[in-house]
Amino acid sequence: MIGTESKKQEILKAYQFRHACKVFDNNKKISDEDFHFILETGRLSPSSFGFEPWKFVVIQDAALREKLKPVSLGAQGQLPTASHFVVILAKREENLKHDSDYVIKMVKDIHHMPEEVMQHHLGFYKNFAKTELEDNDRLMFEWSIRQTYIALGNMMTAAAQIGIDSCPIEGFDKKQVTSILQNEGIINANDFGVSCMVAFGYREKDPKRSQTRQNLDEIVEWR
Repeated sequence: MIGTESKKQEILKAYQFRHACKVFDNNKKISDEDFHFILETGRLSPSSFGFEPWKFVVIQDAALREKLKPVSLGAQGQLPTASHFVVILAKREENLKHDSDYVIKMVKDIHHMPEEVMQHHLGFYKNFAKTELEDNDRLMFEWSIRQTYIALGNMMTAAAQIGIDSCPIEGFDKKQVTSILQNEGIINANDFGVSCMVAFGYREKDPKRSQTRQNLDEIVEWR
């Protein structure tokens, strides 16, 4: 029991430590071991139907970061100073059709489902895509993007637990960022689209004020 209580306090302390860091200490770098740990928590994150529709592009090249800066207004302080800067990609809709090569690979080669189970799983997914996503490409891609935010949250929380700062970023021009990544040969727009960005590093200075949130009873209702 003591161990459990201690662990809970440790986790809550990490949440209280985390803030959206705008500028990082450019002289402090995350170790390869620690960043691998952060990426591993993203890899192990849950996703709907277990399809893992994400890719994490770690952008360390200073020239490429400079190219992204004019079209990433929400990352002006982070791009030049973050120890590690990640663009999270989401699978495009064509890769998420029930009979796509990617979906078949996931259920057959990654999850190793027996044929009967695989067919049942794919049938259930096909019905889900038809009823919930209306077989609509835009809705399917947005659904794919939502999955990536699970991995995003897990990576930021894991980072905070080992004293590493982060900042999630949506303030950028998706079309222009996509174009830059295409020109660099990083992304095939038929396979992936840009979901969000996240910067990791060590804060240059502590935030001006402590974390503020609504009280629990203001956001939770029991019935």
